[in-house]
Amino acid sequence: MTKRDELIAKYAADLKEKCGVEADMDLLAKVTKGCGPAIYKADASTVSASDELEMERVKKNFLIKKLGLGASKDLDSGIAAVIDQYGRSNRNKYRAVFYYLLVKHFNRESAYA
Repeated sequence: MTKRDELIAKYAADLKEKCGVEADMDLLAKVTKGCGPAIYKADASTVSASDELEMERVKKNFLIKKLGLGASKDLDSGIAAVIDQYGRSNRNKYRAVFYYLLVKHFNRESAYA
């Protein structure tokens, strides 16, 4: 089992335990691969939901550029919904899991087809 496979399994468990979501393993693997080397770096592998600048980067670089969504207020409410789903008090929000939840929230699985 590769390191990435181990991380995908860890992310699937995180989705189930913290969000009550049964992961689509194929989509989770694609989202994880799309995160690139960030998943292997302690700081970059997580998202700080309380950092406004980071949430702006998620919005611009992931939602708008990667998923092709238009800039709107819906993006902020979608991010807030995912933060609530993952748990605001949960300090360790894995980037791949966060992005996976955003993909599902906005029904943009086609971006990984």
